[in-house]
Amino acid sequence: MTDNLNDFFSDNAQWVDDTSAGSSFDAALPPQPPKSRRDMRKRREQQRRRRYVTIIAAAVVVILVVVGGFFGVRMVKHLRQMNANGSQIQIEDYTGSGDKDTTFTVETGQGAAEIARNLVKADIVKSESAFTSAVTAAGATLYPGSYALKTHMKAADVVKILSDQSKAGGFAEVKAGERVSDVIANAAKMSGKDVSEFQAVIDGGGAGILPDEAGGKFEGWLEPGSYSVQDKSAKDILKEMVTARVNKLDTLGVPDGSERERIMNIASIAESEACNPDDYGKVARVILNRIDQDMPLGMDSTVAYGFNTTGSKLTDEQLEDGSNLYNTRVNKGLPPTPISNPGDSAIQAAMNPPEGKWLYFVTTNLKTGETKFVETEDEFWKIRDEYKSNNANAN
Repeated sequence: MTDNLNDFFSDNAQWVDDTSAGSSFDAALPPQPPKSRRDMRKRREQQRRRRYVTIIAAAVVVILVVVGGFFGVRMVKHLRQMNANGSQIQIEDYTGSGDKDTTFTVETGQGAAEIARNLVKADIVKSESAFTSAVTAAGATLYPGSYALKTHMKAADVVKILSDQSKAGGFAEVKAGERVSDVIANAAKMSGKDVSEFQAVIDGGGAGILPDEAGGKFEGWLEPGSYSVQDKSAKDILKEMVTARVNKLDTLGVPDGSERERIMNIASIAESEACNPDDYGKVARVILNRIDQDMPLGMDSTVAYGFNTTGSKLTDEQLEDGSNLYNTRVNKGLPPTPISNPGDSAIQAAMNPPEGKWLYFVTTNLKTGETKFVETEDEFWKIRDEYKSNNANAN
């Protein structure tokens, strides 16, 4: 009997009757015991079942965690392997110095992706991604031209060659500020033609090539850029450069006729005189102010052009020689023609120079290119002395 009572109280110590529908008085009463031993056995059986269900549920959770962790680790390893494989594909590259000699051409306007596709087709590099990655890593600029390469080359080695203009063949480069004489010398070298073929076209007045406002003179009318010169005549090469220049001037909105030639003239002097592009406009303003006041321009760059030399090599005799029509120290107004092929920035500055009363300027620091602009002659002598004190061997 004692065991039965112990079992009774053990089994019913945590039992609470449902009081949700009862009064607050009923809720305060102790739980009511089962009415019979049958009920007690039934309740013990229910508790055992609940314990079994709890144990089984816990076991299932543990199994799921273990299985999930196993497959999770496998998935992570798989993803890592996929990434590793992907990286291997991206950097798939040849490792040697190359096999068979071949020539590869980069056309004007082609980007790194297009060049990469053509290199893969030519079996020079192993993958497009290897080449484009090498271009990005090197921060390289790729130049048009024909290059001597090999099949099966390492992408980085190809990038080094294609970013070296000295190794480019078949393309002539026109640089902003260059004279026609420099342009045709380079075009002759790149095309394999004699420079006399180009000079003959220049001396011939450019009929059918130059616009009327050029007055038969090529200086200033060659557009900076790269041009294919393979299997082309000297006339065709120069015509392509002039056509590109006319199209660019139209795009920039440069007025037609004599005003176009005038702007090119001013721009070419600004390009030659200014050390920093930010000063192009101020130099143009000085030119205009001096013309308005009937003063000689006094530009050494124009004198040097007339003697086919550089400003640093001018002699006192040359600076005083008025027979040189480009000597703007002696002769007033603009020189007969532009003195170089100016770039876009100089042309735009010549069209829209800033307002100012400057009449003089001096590059006071040749290392930094710092140039000072002043209005009076007294101020000029001060900045000239500053130039002499700042620069060793100043002339």
